[in-house]
Amino acid sequence: MLEISVADYEAMRAHGEETYPHECCGILLGRTDVAAGNNEVTRIVRAGNTRTDSAHNRYHIAPEELIAAQREGREAGLDIVGFYHSHPDHPAQWSATDFAEAHWYGCSYVITAVEGGRAAATNSFRLTGADEETKGFKGEEIAIDVLGADGEVTGVLEMEGKTR
Repeated sequence: MLEISVADYEAMRAHGEETYPHECCGILLGRTDVAAGNNEVTRIVRAGNTRTDSAHNRYHIAPEELIAAQREGREAGLDIVGFYHSHPDHPAQWSATDFAEAHWYGCSYVITAVEGGRAAATNSFRLTGADEETKGFKGEEIAIDVLGADGEVTGVLEMEGKTR
């Protein structure tokens, strides 16, 4: 399961709307609870899509941005627990290219469909396996933490695959 605050969830979706008709992309920082099988997101880091040939249906995060996010996470006691990107006018389902370019095992890969400039469904997929021969994507639930005025979690909205 992917756990994320409502603010970070909405920020990912807004990022997709802002970059439409191009794909947006970013990095999810947080912690992995191996025993529970959860990736808990505590911070998102927006990244620029450096694809110049087909930014409408591909994304690439520059190595410098990835290293900077990793450093930011390390300083805060966080790890990279996943990545997000948008699919302009396409479903929130991983593509053959998404699969081929996924290499962070155990990480969550979040995809938001942006239809006509508006965020639609958001889905998350966990990259399973240990190497290229055994890797696979497995759909995972998204648990959105609802925060009270004091910043404490007051509830959780659990989404199975297709959300909003």
